[in-house]
Amino acid sequence: MHLAYPAVLAALLFCTGLYGVLARRNAILVLMSVELMLNAVNLDLVAFDVWLRDTLHSGQALTLFTIAIAAAEIGIGLAIVLAVYRNRGSSDIDRLRDTAETDAGTGTADTGTDGHPATAENGTAGDATAGHTKNAEATA
Repeated sequence: MHLAYPAVLAALLFCTGLYGVLARRNAILVLMSVELMLNAVNLDLVAFDVWLRDTLHSGQALTLFTIAIAAAEIGIGLAIVLAVYRNRGSSDIDRLRDTAETDAGTGTADTGTDGHPATAENGTAGDATAGHTKNAEATA
């Protein structure tokens, strides 16, 4: 068997996965593209193992480790994507990036020392607390 056939196929799979990672906006499709890239590497590992006629079959052993790591990666990645989807309502990567930038840009003026919003109940000092206290006294 020629080494060129599986190597070209692996290169095409890897390029397809790379395009998917760079061009897709959906987080699940990005994870699928990463898996495609890992499978291209697995194909290369097995092809070189067969071509070199390794007696220890180290290419196939490395492929098994890669498959195990990929399974763990996709499990954790999918759990993160589902948690983000529940909280944000979208798994669009561009929207998540915009949300992170707007959260970081607001500063800490509206949060207390414990990370919660500044209110009169949590006892944090600041303009927001004073405003809430004055409004509460005015309506009482």
